[in-house]
Amino acid sequence: MPRHNGYANYSTWRVKVDVFNDFDLDDWCLDMLDSVELAGWMRDHVREIIEEAAQPGLARDFALAFLSDVNWQELAQTARDEYLQGGLDV
Repeated sequence: MPRHNGYANYSTWRVKVDVFNDFDLDDWCLDMLDSVELAGWMRDHVREIIEEAAQPGLARDFALAFLSDVNWQELAQTARDEYLQGGLDV
């Protein structure tokens, strides 16, 4: 699968840009979570955003299905790497 803007795919890049771009890495307690735990937290966080913002139905189902293509481990590792490099935006 081709990479998209340096990420595993379009879905991963899009979640990074639309959800996590403005997060303050200092608020994430990255020193207390390993990348697997962080990936799960990120996935759950985005799922909650969609479930709270969208009414049940086709559009919400499509949005949630879109998340299955996201490489959560890559997003988590990128966040941890950027945090260790000085707290750049995710």
